Amino acid sequence: MTGSATATLADIVVRPGPFLAVIAAAALAATAAAAASGRGIVIPVVVLELVAGVVIGPHVIGLHADSFLKFFSDLGLALLFFFAGYEIDVGRIRGTPLRRATLGWLLSLALAYTLAGLLSVSGVVLSALYTGSALTTTAIGTLMPILSDADELRSPFGTFMLAAGAVGEFGPMLILTLVLSAEGTLHNAAILIAFVAVAVAIVVLAARSSTWMMPLFERTLESSAQLAVRWILVLIFALVLLASRLGLDLLLGGFAAGLIARRVLGERDARVFDSKLNAIAFGAFVPFFFIVAGMKLDLHALFSSVSGVLKLLLFLALFLVVRGLPALLLYRDVLARRDRYALALLSSTQLPLVLAITTLATAEGHMRPSTAAALVGAALLSTLVFPVLGLRLRGDIAA
Repeated sequence: MTGSATATLADIVVRPGPFLAVIAAAALAATAAAAASGRGIVIPVVVLELVAGVVIGPHVIGLHADSFLKFFSDLGLALLFFFAGYEIDVGRIRGTPLRRATLGWLLSLALAYTLAGLLSVSGVVLSALYTGSALTTTAIGTLMPILSDADELRSPFGTFMLAAGAVGEFGPMLILTLVLSAEGTLHNAAILIAFVAVAVAIVVLAARSSTWMMPLFERTLESSAQLAVRWILVLIFALVLLASRLGLDLLLGGFAAGLIARRVLGERDARVFDSKLNAIAFGAFVPFFFIVAGMKLDLHALFSSVSGVLKLLLFLALFLVVRGLPALLLYRDVLARRDRYALALLSSTQLPLVLAITTLATAEGHMRPSTAAALVGAALLSTLVFPVLGLRLRGDIAA
């Protein structure tokens, strides 16, 4: 999942069969979710996409995620993180939501490294640093389509969730960039500063050109030119490529592009623009990420021994402790009890950064493959279960 691990064009071999299988699986997952919602049963489509990936994957039907599918998966992940950044309106979450989210994540960090240290001393894991870092994430990018479908993004609860998710995604991303990378911290800090400088320069350039660009964007929103969509896609993939070339995680490029787009576009024609980019991202690319994640789940490593299953359940419980406990403690005076439980469950939903951290840790010998499989399996299970339970507590899903 890191920029250095992204498939290059020279490595890609096109195999139409698996590609068609993923597209068909995405269509079937969406159809099943829509049919279920018509009967009053709300199932997040990403949950069905993950299950579809497991079904068509090597352990059931027998298809493997080749370089072509992984390339599209990376594109989907970049767009997923674009929307994570795009939906984070700093002006909206500043103040109490952002302060409590930051305090909650710092508490999560202390809990994670303490618990991971105990696991390391007992021999369950090799590295407290890598395992602890994986426990502190919140998959706000993964939750975005779920919260949007449930019409929670603009609710007061959604504001607290966005703040918790933004910090829970950005904090571990900084750890991944500055601390866990193979390069030194000072070197990575310099690279990150250079990346931020480029992003700021883009914002300044866009702001100065907005007087003549925005009218063009607005005039072409309903024409075949689609300037806003085209230039936003240029921004996304340019920053993803830049992050990759600098040795940063591609997630950072997509996230930064979303923040810049929100800053430049503001609320101008946001509904029309959102609809168009949503169609491109969630209609075509983002499902590749979830389905390929399901295909890559190492079921053999998970279920070949009792210890693998126990590790999976242990990590799933630790997600709730590390990310859920701060939500229960810090929001008692602003959220009702059921809403705090919902926030705890949604904050404990993890996936993309767990995949990134475990991939890096395994490659560098800081994590056993069985531990990585258990963490990824727990993250997948958290995505399958926690959002559904959280939305049910909110009343968005009927019991």
